[in-house]
Amino acid sequence: MLRAAASVLMLLGFYVIALIQAALVLALVVWIAVEGHLGAGIKLGFPLLVAVGATFVGLWRAIRTRPEPLHGLIVAPHDAPELWGLVQHLATEVGTRTPDEIRLVPEVNAAVSEDTRLLGLIGGRRRLYLGMPLLQALSVDQLRSVVAHELGHYSGQHTRLGAVAYRGRLAIGHTIGRIGPWNPVGWTFRGYARLYLLVDNAASRRQELDADRASVRVAGPDVAVSALRELPIIDAAWDFYFGRYVSWGWEAGYAPDDFFGGFGQLVKARHEELAKLRDDEPEEHRSRWDTHPSNAERIAVMRTAPRTARPVDGRPAAMLVPSIATAGFALQQAVVDVGNRQVLPWPQFTAAAATANLQRNADRVFRSLGRLTGVADPGLGTLFDLVAAGRLGELAAEFHPDATRKEAAAKFAGPMDLLFTLAAIRSGVAYWRHSWTGPVTLTDAAGAELDFAPIAALAVSPDTLEEARAALAAAGIRVEAAAIVERRATASGSDVVGAMANLKIDGLHTDLVLLDRGLVFVPGPKSTDNGKDRLRALLRSGPVEELATRFRFLPYEEIAAATVTKRTPVRAELRTHDGATVTLEERWTGEQLGESRDALLGVLDRIAERSVV
Repeated sequence: MLRAAASVLMLLGFYVIALIQAALVLALVVWIAVEGHLGAGIKLGFPLLVAVGATFVGLWRAIRTRPEPLHGLIVAPHDAPELWGLVQHLATEVGTRTPDEIRLVPEVNAAVSEDTRLLGLIGGRRRLYLGMPLLQALSVDQLRSVVAHELGHYSGQHTRLGAVAYRGRLAIGHTIGRIGPWNPVGWTFRGYARLYLLVDNAASRRQELDADRASVRVAGPDVAVSALRELPIIDAAWDFYFGRYVSWGWEAGYAPDDFFGGFGQLVKARHEELAKLRDDEPEEHRSRWDTHPSNAERIAVMRTAPRTARPVDGRPAAMLVPSIATAGFALQQAVVDVGNRQVLPWPQFTAAAATANLQRNADRVFRSLGRLTGVADPGLGTLFDLVAAGRLGELAAEFHPDATRKEAAAKFAGPMDLLFTLAAIRSGVAYWRHSWTGPVTLTDAAGAELDFAPIAALAVSPDTLEEARAALAAAGIRVEAAAIVERRATASGSDVVGAMANLKIDGLHTDLVLLDRGLVFVPGPKSTDNGKDRLRALLRSGPVEELATRFRFLPYEEIAAATVTKRTPVRAELRTHDGATVTLEERWTGEQLGESRDALLGVLDRIAERSVV
């Protein structure tokens, strides 16, 4: 209960500091007024009183706010009797009350919560959250260790403090967020906030070590260590799964029909790869600001515990839920919003995603081809005409700016291979093969892998172009099948690399969002206040591709040249392929998120280098 007492006292400390500062500000105003400068006193004291008032507002909101339960799938005892039996048994061993609810969540995590009253003095409904990926990747023994750790938070009465700690951190956020960086009142509160976090985080780290003792006592040190070491491996596998299998199709407008089942299949298929990761000792460097000790520190403490013989249960933890597949589907329905995306089985999802990605890359080539040739709807046939005319180097130079035109034409065999693959897919003679053990592969109808690189090497030269045409025809590939679809570049699939407030674009007040595919210009106010808050709110308002449709979007591929006339603050002129000019002017009062200015200069420098060649 020490953390609860500390949290309550330090929350009260916010009020005390606020009252003291309010009294000092009022005394200052009165003194200045007595000296005959009432107007100056009010002008000086008003912003200080506003900052003090922000503290009371933040504290009031924090006290009234309750943490919401994690969104997930409630598992009733009759749905998974063996899982509930395990949890009830562990609760008895740990010496605590069984949770009232078990909820599956879409995260590589396990957690507990408790609805308490009177600042944690009176307990309430308990929830145990289990990440579906943990059930799919851990053994029963390892899951026992993880659950025992979480139940250890109950036996140590750590969850009684959850609401207090949550509200304390919320109070800090509300208070600091409402006070400007240059207001002297804020300096005191920021210092106090640092002290609060130091105290609270240190208590949190002690609680984690305390919960680890429950895990070791129930599961044994070897199992506890293996479970703790397994969590970052599962986390890495989950990130890999999203990045390699889910995200590209999701961004293209598709969704897999078995979102969580796919991860389970990946874990089984890549078992040997994951095993190799287990051989590496964790290397972490934690600081006093972290809420958890490093895994290395936790493992070192675990290994000091005495070893006793225990029965081994190496079964997959998924066996604790009678139908993990059904649970996965139900969880997907509960937590995954597919929107208007087309839901497909995994093989079709992968094929649709690969084709969409292929078309997007091809469209990038076709748009440049259209600008060069003036053809409204360019395709592979248009490109062959350019090769026959001996002009491929003009197009290829845009994609290989460091090479001569002759060298660039030879290097264009790579993009040509991509276009041939698209033509083969659209012609119905090539297919994508899904795999959980490796990347998607291109095959013919019989399942044999296809490679168009040799034909692409022939197609980049006028001398061997007809030979390439004949090879494509013999393979049943129609040249006209590869054509442009997306005539205007979009921000679909883009990532945010930076954001800057209070610029002038073509003389107008503008906020700038830097994407990895272009620039988004958002009309901004004349006022330079709260620029960072405005940028954060903008980025939270929706997906970046939606921002690019709501506001002016300038893709990098449409910028023909960039001239940086000043680097601090940034002054630049952009010239697009259609002859338009965009002027960019950073203001001294501008604000940025992270190192956005450096990111912008990097983009401008690359465009400038490309335009020189």
